[in-house]
Amino acid sequence: MTNATSLIEQLQNQLQGAPMQQIAQQLGADTQTTEQAVNAAIPLLLGKLGQNAEQPQGAESLFNALQDHAQPSVASLAGGDVLGGLLNSVLGSSGAQSDGASILGHIFGNQKGQVADALGQSTGLGSNSNQLLSILAPIVMAFLAKQVSSKELDAGGLGQTLGQASAQAQQQGGLGGSLLSGILDQNGDGKLDLGDLLKLGTSFLGGKR
Repeated sequence: MTNATSLIEQLQNQLQGAPMQQIAQQLGADTQTTEQAVNAAIPLLLGKLGQNAEQPQGAESLFNALQDHAQPSVASLAGGDVLGGLLNSVLGSSGAQSDGASILGHIFGNQKGQVADALGQSTGLGSNSNQLLSILAPIVMAFLAKQVSSKELDAGGLGQTLGQASAQAQQQGGLGGSLLSGILDQNGDGKLDLGDLLKLGTSFLGGKR
């Protein structure tokens, strides 16, 4: 599980400092609110990808997508710098953020809008949460492409790594883990229970677990 923990923490850590300030500036939000939202969104994105990878052909489909869409700038990412010029590219291009929105559709399906609402309301980011997720989605994919390349993962290895990350995020709790658990544990009607997610978020922000 330590590897799964580091998967989430590595990406969160790489977005600290200047990258976080750039994202906050793009959103027109303060850095503290942005950081809280980013740190909740990362386990949310990786965790949902982990659930998707558990579905039949899910890991293979994701693996193929990472192979097919790995741009040179992504493939050549070295050391701990998962961002390279990617963040500047995403922030400076409405097209890149549109691609991010498309990625979100594949990750969350018809839950996409409800997930963004829950994240925005529970972190104070509001309607900017949808844009934040669109910024983070291609970064998460680039991060995973680097993991696949550097660790020489096959589809099974990718699925296992993401599955561990999903489980770890839920076990650790926090706002991101709470939101993820709420999304994965839907009620019988198949709809995201926004009320429960907001309750979890409010509880966390109040210092309770």
